[in-house]
Amino acid sequence: MELVAVAGGGAIGAVLRHLTGLAVHGLLGRGFPWGTLAVNLSGSLAMGLAYVLLAERGLLPGAWRSFITVGLLGAFTTFSTFSLDTIALVGADAPARAAAYVLASVGLCLLAAWLGILLGRTL
Repeated sequence: MELVAVAGGGAIGAVLRHLTGLAVHGLLGRGFPWGTLAVNLSGSLAMGLAYVLLAERGLLPGAWRSFITVGLLGAFTTFSTFSLDTIALVGADAPARAAAYVLASVGLCLLAAWLGILLGRTL
């Protein structure tokens, strides 16, 4: 049952990632990987919140935790896409933008996860 939960969450997370990327790129353009950054930030925030609510507080049984964290959020966040976007920026002779993207992605996503944990602990 847990594998079915992970697969279902993964399918939904992948679709949400794609739609979010399209929406963000539609708003901000494609000159910078804004879509991937937005997905990773919101996914990190959600993962921090889910950690507190699901792991620390045990609000849902195991299959639901796996559905949300491993499936939905695992497929929604896009570290592999982040890596490819970074390499593409370097290949486009934009090493400063690549470095800014790496710093923003790592720093802001860590901050977002921490904020999610804080938010979850205050609820």
